[in-house]
Amino acid sequence: MNFSVDPLWRDEGQLFGVAADGMGSRRSLVGLRLSEWSNGTIDQWQPDDRLTHPEVTSRKGEPMQIGAQLYLGYGPLTFGETQRRDQRGQVIKGTVLSSDPKRSAVADSDIRTLTISAPESHLNEITRAMALADWFGGLGSRSRNGWGSLEITAKPAPRIPDLTVDKLSGVLRPLEECLGVDWPHAIGSTNRGPLVWSTKPQQSWSGALKELARIKIAFRTGLSFDNVRAGEFGNRHFLGYPVTNHMVEAWGNQGRLANQILFKVRRSGNKWVGVIVHLPCRLPADLVPPQHNIDNRARQTWESVHAVLDREATRISA
Repeated sequence: MNFSVDPLWRDEGQLFGVAADGMGSRRSLVGLRLSEWSNGTIDQWQPDDRLTHPEVTSRKGEPMQIGAQLYLGYGPLTFGETQRRDQRGQVIKGTVLSSDPKRSAVADSDIRTLTISAPESHLNEITRAMALADWFGGLGSRSRNGWGSLEITAKPAPRIPDLTVDKLSGVLRPLEECLGVDWPHAIGSTNRGPLVWSTKPQQSWSGALKELARIKIAFRTGLSFDNVRAGEFGNRHFLGYPVTNHMVEAWGNQGRLANQILFKVRRSGNKWVGVIVHLPCRLPADLVPPQHNIDNRARQTWESVHAVLDREATRISA
């Protein structure tokens, strides 16, 4: 595959149309219809699974427990007064849906029908795209952290295949080559295989989300700020920005860097697993710090993250 944005734009325009103010405009060849557009029905949050975060401590310096769903969904979720009370009648505080703006959520059992019309000559492309969406895709707030995960069943189109190494042909690229380009364009791979992992099966989607939260805490806290001076760029900043309590002075409060590691929750028989995929890329030019060997630091950082993922989850294999 030619990992270049120019042919991507060209092919996108040919398939989905172009609005070019009279200069080669064309209609989309693809039609979409969703069975319904109703909002989510969940407006009260259930008790959150909790786990220990070594960097969240009490006034005594002791590690505290945090809500796993809050950790992966902060923003749409927040910490506040729930609708529950303890034995003394006191309001219990915990993870709740944000009220500013007011939020609702879609249940994990919710089903919608998406109808796609396209020329038969593009059937293979559409089927491949839907397979990737089923394996790795999510929609909405915090979808990079596993929220809004999609489960797609193709009817009556060709069945979406199971996720295997051979099915990823054409979307894999060696880690070193990925890190030479400043946008996420391929799934990385190393001599140990594709940068795709799955967690141990869990009894519920919330259990899978908790396992993903545990793993994220592990690989993030493995990159310490102990020897990083205030305002300096640290290796953990490769994972995304902003970072709580660790601002990069040159990036300020408005700097943004999306995480390259994506989470997905998938059904596996009657259980649930978390899927982790890394789409490696280089820092954007305007965020590259004025430090030597930044590319080596990036590679070493991601190798340390991959080592944690290899230890805490199972890498996909042939």
